[in-house]
Amino acid sequence: MSVGIVQEQSVTFDRELRLESGRILGPITLVYETYGTLNADRSNAIMVAHAWTGNAHLAGKYSDDDPKPGWWDAIVGPGRLLDTDRYFVICSNVIGSCYGSTGPASLNPKTGKRYNLSFPVITVRDMVRAQALLLDHLGVDRLLTVLGGSMGGMQALEWATQFPERIRSAVALATTSKPSPQAIALNAIARWAIFNDPTWRKGDYRKNPKDGLALARGIGHIAFLSDESMWQKFGRRFSARDGQFDFFGQFEIERYLSYNGYNFVDRFDANAFLYLAKALDLYDVAWGCESLEEAFAPVRVPLQFFAFSSDWLYPPYQTEEMVGVLQRLGKPVEYHLIDSAYGHDAFLLEHETFTPLVREFLERVAG
Repeated sequence: MSVGIVQEQSVTFDRELRLESGRILGPITLVYETYGTLNADRSNAIMVAHAWTGNAHLAGKYSDDDPKPGWWDAIVGPGRLLDTDRYFVICSNVIGSCYGSTGPASLNPKTGKRYNLSFPVITVRDMVRAQALLLDHLGVDRLLTVLGGSMGGMQALEWATQFPERIRSAVALATTSKPSPQAIALNAIARWAIFNDPTWRKGDYRKNPKDGLALARGIGHIAFLSDESMWQKFGRRFSARDGQFDFFGQFEIERYLSYNGYNFVDRFDANAFLYLAKALDLYDVAWGCESLEEAFAPVRVPLQFFAFSSDWLYPPYQTEEMVGVLQRLGKPVEYHLIDSAYGHDAFLLEHETFTPLVREFLERVAG
């Protein structure tokens, strides 16, 4: 059953946050949504962390005629994995984004103008520090779990290593301890696409640089899919008016990338895309440590990891490296490799493959 009609909420913290870069950001606004009810002893709260271009709209609809529910609606609601009759579920939009939380598209209170490229570089660790402010605001001292995929999984790792006293468990799907040179290279090409759009104007654009941002998003979509999923979904289907060798004819995969790329321009800010891509590239759970062993030493709670066989953006070996370190440290960790053709996006598209395993994990953690 769906959670039904939901409402976006917002809170502004009139304080300054020292970022990993050494810069100061404040005041800080976070947009968030909650589902279910916080119980009397405040022990049933679950944080769901979104991926790169996600938002706080995790589940439900904003109105009866809303055409699209939240991005992970299938796992939230009465009787579902995140059972709102049992859990109090929180999802907040990260700082650096453009869905209401403070980011480069926000107004700088000191100038009254958009931050644009004057916005400081933020990291995944900074995002989690801002989320900790939200938990204080909601009166939640300790989360039952933090659950997230991709960049959301990075946030789960940060909660486990930076705020181990504030969580009872963490679930990380399709993530990495640090992106590979290949993943960084893909983001570099996406950046070039935006930088080379003449309407970007070094971040001081009036309208979203649609061609550059659409191309950047197309590059991302290629990384999110897999060879097998592209064969299954698109094959080599070709559409042309004048036969097979029509110069302007397109393969179905080309049409898909173009359609999704230009739709993306209508809902996401180019500078926010760049800042979050930089946060992904900079991510290293061992930042400030000499090794993964030192980074994971503070972990106190059970961790559950999922990797997907066809994910070539954050391939399984990267998850397995983290699991191996945690096992050698004697930390409570479990790992599941899911056989999937859907590539990196499998954690969003095939929830039924991991839902039973996460449900059992939460049952054990909750006692």
